Amino acid sequence: MSHDSDLMAQQMPVRDFYLGRQPILDRQQGLYGYEMLFRNAPVDVAEIDSDVAATATVIAHTAQLGLEKVIGDAHGFLNVDAEVLMSDIFVFLPRERVVLEIVEGVAASKCMLDRIADLSAHGFRFALDDVRIDAPDVQLLLPMIDYIKLDVRSMPLASLTTLAPRFQRHHKKLIAEKVETREEFEACLDLGFDYFQGYYFSRPAVISGRKLSPSQLTVLELMSLVTSDADNIEIERAVKRDVTLAFNLLRLVNTPAVGIRHRIDSVSQAVTILGRRQLQRWLQIMLYAEPARRGSSMSPLLLLATTRGRLLELLAQRLRPGQRNVAEIAFTVGIMSLMDALFGTPMTVIVEQIPVIDEVAHALLRRTGFFGDLLHLAECIERMEECDDQVMPALRELAISSEELIELEVAAFEWSDEVVRFAI
Repeated sequence: MSHDSDLMAQQMPVRDFYLGRQPILDRQQGLYGYEMLFRNAPVDVAEIDSDVAATATVIAHTAQLGLEKVIGDAHGFLNVDAEVLMSDIFVFLPRERVVLEIVEGVAASKCMLDRIADLSAHGFRFALDDVRIDAPDVQLLLPMIDYIKLDVRSMPLASLTTLAPRFQRHHKKLIAEKVETREEFEACLDLGFDYFQGYYFSRPAVISGRKLSPSQLTVLELMSLVTSDADNIEIERAVKRDVTLAFNLLRLVNTPAVGIRHRIDSVSQAVTILGRRQLQRWLQIMLYAEPARRGSSMSPLLLLATTRGRLLELLAQRLRPGQRNVAEIAFTVGIMSLMDALFGTPMTVIVEQIPVIDEVAHALLRRTGFFGDLLHLAECIERMEECDDQVMPALRELAISSEELIELEVAAFEWSDEVVRFAI
């Protein structure tokens, strides 16, 4: 690392940062990549330095973080400005999986074009962020760019309709960012966009005629048996009535994420060895995994729900050590918090249909209490651009440092990635 990089790293300690990961989906709504957002986290949000400088510093500091742990098998999109592009931080990055996202305002000077060409020759790919007009700098950069990102929030549909074909003629992949509604997604789909970034998929959408699949109904019945006083033999019979369900449950409970050394070969073993609470966890995950296998739009929900559940569990373990029950409840809150989107049903209806304790209901419906605070923090991190100013107060309220948060986030990302591989 150069002296300049060392100096920059000293000026901006890594503990002052936290991490966001926003999914980028393909046209079938399968996961393609993540935009990685490294944010500076000062006491006063008005003091925020360059988010791009944050990216540079965190990467320089955290070769040990292991970006692969955060992005799994997906592509990682990282914001870079002129200063970062000219730095030597790139030795830390897995170039075959990283897309360098050139932020708005980077001038296409000869020096910059030469640097991009050099990095491109070493295997890096580039995206142009927040393109609004076909400006001269855009034209100069275009030959070395693979992806063009267009912000659907800040551009009228007429502008998108004009710009999209222009870049498509140059064979560029188009990414629609800040897609927040199904209508926006469908409009961009019609315009031929290749990828979509935003949380439209996690918003409850009432789809006419949507019904729970037979498998999902069976899982809900099982969850009811598991949380009641039903005998183990009754639970086993319910699982065995659905051969596919039994097979998938056994596959899931044998994932390394469960942490059991010996293989579980039967439903009876699963019930006995895992216990009721752990079995309930895997059933909750299966509610999301079942539609994902059908190739519908729910696979990103599976990723988001398992990550959120695990992060809440890890936060609860850190804040209430030794209280296993609290951590398990936190996981349930995290994974249930997206069931309204999964079923296209209001959360009020879900908490009536799936019996939960009052603390869970309050967290899911009003974001109140200990579990509600954890859920609010997780949601703020995911939607970083919308509630940047709420993350630090939430961390202070929970007495968690941003350094601890990054550590727990990376662990949650890894765990979720492992589970999803087995679930689908």
